[in-house]
Amino acid sequence: MGGASRGEEFCFKQVIDEICDLRWPDLDEAGMIDAAWAYYFFSIQFQENMEVARALYPDDPKLRNLEREESNTDNLSPWPNVAEPGEKMHHWEFMRRVLALAPIPEAKRHRFEAAGARYLAAVREMDRETRALSIASYEDGGLERVFRAILKSRSTDNPVVAGFRYFLIAHIEFDSNPAMGHGALARHLKPDDRILPLWSAFYDLFVGFAPVLALPAPASHSSRVA
Repeated sequence: MGGASRGEEFCFKQVIDEICDLRWPDLDEAGMIDAAWAYYFFSIQFQENMEVARALYPDDPKLRNLEREESNTDNLSPWPNVAEPGEKMHHWEFMRRVLALAPIPEAKRHRFEAAGARYLAAVREMDRETRALSIASYEDGGLERVFRAILKSRSTDNPVVAGFRYFLIAHIEFDSNPAMGHGALARHLKPDDRILPLWSAFYDLFVGFAPVLALPAPASHSSRVA
């Protein structure tokens, strides 16, 4: 497993900061749907990387428990028109069904699917240990921070926006318990900057699908000091 001393800082954490500092509060309903599409493709690679980690460390009891929480689970059920009470599914499947609640124009969908396929192909070319280590960075605080940032966007009655926000809020609860949450089941993998390309690709995915996120802030907004 990848080694890193306690408290050591890595560049991938800076990318997490950059994702959190995107203009989430400025997303309108359409922008939030675009961001949900970006996250859908991320959720596919998360599932695949989880499977990679389990294959590399088949006797790891914490990863086994994490897989039960993330894969073929009913912990997001029920949700209207997406998941029946007690219905089990991968989390990416939940996102796929949420997106189907409000279809986007066909040309845009084809563009998103092509971009998502390129993203997934790039992730699949990475070595297996790097992909496994990414799970710790996602579960042990990284995604929780990103999810809290996304939730600064506007809430609407659109079913995709509502379903995506439900997904994010549920995952914050899954990950945040310091002793029993998903982070506690993954942090022993100890990620390092081998996973930097994965976080950079995640940033690019959001910005590619919802470009407004990276637009310069209006002069009236305070800007983050690098």
